[in-house]
Amino acid sequence: MVKRILDLDTSDIKNMSKEEKLLSIKYGEGRTLMSEVVCTFPPLLGDISNVELVAAFGADIILLNFYDVDKPRVEGIPQEEPTRLVERIKEYTGRMIGANLEPVDEELLVHDRVSLPKGRLATKENAIKLVEQGIDMVLLTGNPKTGVTNDKIIQSIKTIKKVVGDELIIAAGKMHAAGSLEEVGENLISKELIESFIDAGSDIILIPAPGTIPGISLEYARELIQYCHSQDKLTITSIGTSQEGADEWTIRNIAINSKMAGTDIHHLGDAGICPGVATPENIMAYSIAIRGKRHTYRRMARSVNR
Repeated sequence: MVKRILDLDTSDIKNMSKEEKLLSIKYGEGRTLMSEVVCTFPPLLGDISNVELVAAFGADIILLNFYDVDKPRVEGIPQEEPTRLVERIKEYTGRMIGANLEPVDEELLVHDRVSLPKGRLATKENAIKLVEQGIDMVLLTGNPKTGVTNDKIIQSIKTIKKVVGDELIIAAGKMHAAGSLEEVGENLISKELIESFIDAGSDIILIPAPGTIPGISLEYARELIQYCHSQDKLTITSIGTSQEGADEWTIRNIAINSKMAGTDIHHLGDAGICPGVATPENIMAYSIAIRGKRHTYRRMARSVNR
């Protein structure tokens, strides 16, 4: 019997299949928290890595941003054996680990475009390396000014599904425009686009959380999430607009609205007071809002040696 994610120990995660991980999240009934960390930025606390920090404040899943499969690196984690980096992170945190790959459209005109190393691009070769390195979930999304488009996301889902679809959880969607002038506000996501993501092979659909993107209201997010669930797919509501560094009142409102919308996973981005990680107090405040102090403190206190 699969445990709900609220009750998972480190030893449970080690032996779970992809489908069991998805089922565990589903059993969590909208109480799964994902926190994003920029791998290459200095730790907020100096000698303690940001992945350890977000785990300590209640994250169930840790999402690695700027993760380069060719040069695996997370500041604050020993780098003696780069191929064992994810294994080491799991030893330190006891959490599922996700990583971003970016489906860049090179033909899109983007002001002050950010160029990416090939180890961060959404290719089948990089997806295979994610599996080999121990990553549980890939999120096909875009950072600011990278020129990621929804069409490219669809193409990447299809490609990655073919090569590692049985091993790697595939999540997809944009948290913000990522440099596109057309895919903004309500045009960022739609039922038709979600249908394309699902047909291409995505297991989880990312939708901006209500109140983070202009036009993404509680009602609109709920409509999209209901459609995903009708197709037996999970959802992530994301904060990718630096509001992970807002006041706690704002964080709680986003949390409750996302819960009311029906999401399965709640994502907090990586830009708190300093870029690289969400404000730690906001991770805990969000967690308490969606699951109360009991389950928040259980997650924070659970030993990685269990």
